[in-house]
Amino acid sequence: MSNTKKITYLAVLTALYVVLSAFLKINIIGNIQIDLGYIAFAVALCMFGAGGTLVGVIGCALESILFSAYGFSVSWVAANMIIGLFCGSIFSFDKRTWHRILAILIFGMLGLAVVKTVIECSLYGIPYAVKIPKNAVAYWIDSAVMIAGLFLYDRLEHVIQGEGVTNGT
Repeated sequence: MSNTKKITYLAVLTALYVVLSAFLKINIIGNIQIDLGYIAFAVALCMFGAGGTLVGVIGCALESILFSAYGFSVSWVAANMIIGLFCGSIFSFDKRTWHRILAILIFGMLGLAVVKTVIECSLYGIPYAVKIPKNAVAYWIDSAVMIAGLFLYDRLEHVIQGEGVTNGT
């Protein structure tokens, strides 16, 4: 894949992340939501390995700056960076879906339930007893959405990689 094509895919997936995260969040309870942007993030990680981290980091930063009532969220950006770098590294050399699911569950826990919790508790003085349960629920929800993104990628991989596209002749 040419560099121009890679940049185009990364830009489109970042825009998709922002749109899905900003406009198609589904409220669960309190401030916990199903963030469908993680579908685009998972697809980017499948396509580009650790390079797909850009989609999660830039998409999260843009969505929080442009659309969030709470402003820029360093904790979500840091969590996406950890998830992206570790999962993307594994995704680039291990194509087995169950290994990718396991990576999401392990590194999602590290990113969301550990790093995000520590950052938020340190920056905002929120007690760990309050943040740990909330971020644990967010971890399971976001992991499920990313896993859905894996299955979407698996179903559409031939189209995304250009094998199923014809020129109309």
